[in-house]
Amino acid sequence: MALKNEIQTLKDFQCNDRCVLSVYLNTNPGDPEQLNGAWRIHLKSGLKRIEEYLTASDDETEIKAFTELKKKVSKEVEDHKNELTKGVVIFASDNPDLWSVYYVQVPVKTSFHWENHAVTEQLEYMYKAYPEAGIVLPSFGEVRILCTAMGYVNGEVTYEFDPNLEGWGERDKASAAHNVGMGSTKGDAIEPRLRENLHRFYKGMGEIVEKLKKERGWQEIHVSGEADHANAFAEVLREKPASCIYKNLNNSKPNDIIHQVFEK
Repeated sequence: MALKNEIQTLKDFQCNDRCVLSVYLNTNPGDPEQLNGAWRIHLKSGLKRIEEYLTASDDETEIKAFTELKKKVSKEVEDHKNELTKGVVIFASDNPDLWSVYYVQVPVKTSFHWENHAVTEQLEYMYKAYPEAGIVLPSFGEVRILCTAMGYVNGEVTYEFDPNLEGWGERDKASAAHNVGMGSTKGDAIEPRLRENLHRFYKGMGEIVEKLKKERGWQEIHVSGEADHANAFAEVLREKPASCIYKNLNNSKPNDIIHQVFEK
């Protein structure tokens, strides 16, 4: 399900009494307030404040429901402590059932909520700033594509141009790993032909990107590459890309690419 649809489902979720725990936790290691894993203290104290409030209200049903969700949320974050980036967002309920977790690469303001609905305002703001988007990296011989949402890469694929078949083929990860360091040689071998037919080649790849945009619910497309390639690829897209960056990022790590595209 596209993230846009997931958010709408969360907004529609409701129960008769308070049963939904919404957690926004800043885990950004670059934040001075998060030194030495301070997120653990913030998580514990935030959940404790809600628990104290419920204890004072003396509602056994709510206390029991919250206690179980508190354990579940704490375990989820602790189990993924080595995968934390800038933040984590969790929506949880046992009756009716709800469990949605988002590890995000965008700023998160820590907050905790116990309501009869999912508190989605901050998530919606994050999504508006960093919507589902495709990042296309065209170069000689291949086109690398990242599928992103809220500053996080949730999918990646690389297409290579096969001069023998005169078409684009998806390259699997094993092949990609095997070809590390060989890109320039392969590119040089087909460079003259690619230069002569650049528009035709990219036009075919553009159709694949447009298909991916529809299938994956991208709200926008970003293109990054050397000027000739970036401009040539941008021209074959039916809609103008949200940004066109003249920088070859094909050999960069996904998080570095995210930073270059969205936080430049």
